[in-house]
Amino acid sequence: MSQSFVVLVGRPNVGKSTLFNRLAGERLSVIDDRPGTTRDRVHAPCVWRGVEFTVVDTGGIEPLEPLRSRQALAEASSDFVREIREQAEIAIRDADVIIFMVDAQTGLSAADQAVADILRKLIGQRQKVGKSTPPVLVAANKSESDADRAAGIEFYRLGLGEVYPISALHGVGTGDLMDAVVAALPPQTPAPQDDTVKIALIGRPNVGKSSLYNRLIGEERVIVSDVPGTTRDAIDTLIQFTEQIDIQAENGEPTPQTHTSKITLIDTAGIRKRGAIEPGVEKFSVLRAFRAIARADVALLLLDAAEGITAQDEHIAGYILDESKGVVLVVNKWDLIEGEDKVARAARPVAGLGLLTEKMQLFLQSAQERFNFMAYAPPLFVSAKTGFRCDQILPTALRVHESRAMRISTSEVNRILREAAEQHAPPTRGSKRLKIYYGAQVATNPPTFVFHVNDTQLVHFTYRRFLENRIRDEFGFLGTPIRLSFRGRKQKAQ
Repeated sequence: MSQSFVVLVGRPNVGKSTLFNRLAGERLSVIDDRPGTTRDRVHAPCVWRGVEFTVVDTGGIEPLEPLRSRQALAEASSDFVREIREQAEIAIRDADVIIFMVDAQTGLSAADQAVADILRKLIGQRQKVGKSTPPVLVAANKSESDADRAAGIEFYRLGLGEVYPISALHGVGTGDLMDAVVAALPPQTPAPQDDTVKIALIGRPNVGKSSLYNRLIGEERVIVSDVPGTTRDAIDTLIQFTEQIDIQAENGEPTPQTHTSKITLIDTAGIRKRGAIEPGVEKFSVLRAFRAIARADVALLLLDAAEGITAQDEHIAGYILDESKGVVLVVNKWDLIEGEDKVARAARPVAGLGLLTEKMQLFLQSAQERFNFMAYAPPLFVSAKTGFRCDQILPTALRVHESRAMRISTSEVNRILREAAEQHAPPTRGSKRLKIYYGAQVATNPPTFVFHVNDTQLVHFTYRRFLENRIRDEFGFLGTPIRLSFRGRKQKAQ
């Protein structure tokens, strides 16, 4: 169906994230008693009475003037007030229905009145440009008792229409609210099946993930700050990426063609080392980053060029490997090491790696030593700040995705096995030698090969690595792990 957006707005700490998680059916938004916890827009699919829509959680709208001087609001996410408000305003501009959440237990406040004024202003701006006006449903949250529900009557003074007393925590009244949401949604049309390539930006805090994310999508989609830990939720954006690629013609000559790929780009919170993860907000943010790795096709592992490779970078790379995802090593902030002019003068072609300077090669040598378990990952040296070589990131990630879907014929696999045996005799144990009868690729994403042998106990890890290298030498499998499984007679695969 066509994508309809239901946006949750309101001042901080009225329970927007609690309602969002209830509607999404899982804990996607970070919940914390401290105002300002949710900073970026978070999207999740929702279905109610057979109607599909996307629910959008937003950071609380804090009026900048005159309420900003009040102590309660001044202490609430003060570092990001303007940015949170801007993110909420962007979401409202795209909304089909707006759920304005208020707190029934604290009653109507001046902050609620100010947020209502902001909503009327934004809706008026939509009307001026000819866009339809989204209906506003007032949800009086925390209406756990009869007294709370009775107190919710005062929210009619906002002049925004019907008030729905609910308890997002316990689910009371949310059914009536969702019935009203579905009734207010515009008619839906069939939507295409999701066939996007999912690319996640992964790394420790403050390596430039959000800056690169905004650079890749071409808009200020997430908050960018020098403070580590700014991004707390996994953020998805659908983009269409067009590139020129060479297609092999019948005469053997490459023919350039334009190709458009649909990409879901996922920004995540920085992953700290386990002992440094604070309980509560940061813990759930990091868990969400792990889940982003699990649902991604390709991970962009960001490294800080100025700080070099750390033990935490190695741990994060291990998480990506555990999920068997494609990976690109993105060395960000290279502008702090070398300027573009110097790179243009000093870079020399390196087989399979493009144009590299001596400093890039030294960094790459260190990366190959630290990430020896994923030597297949292509490296890119970029600067999200200046845009240096950022145009290479998505094309490289797409080539990695193509490698994950590559399938090799059984005859080709067995040819490689024969040539490998001639080049390097299979290992022996005592008088017994490993025999590989035949092999085949049995799966993709990641590429998986099964080899039938006489005895799996004879498969030494060095020969396993040798076979993997031979397969990679022949077919590349850029940026993706490949799985090798050995199956003996009357034995399970190993």
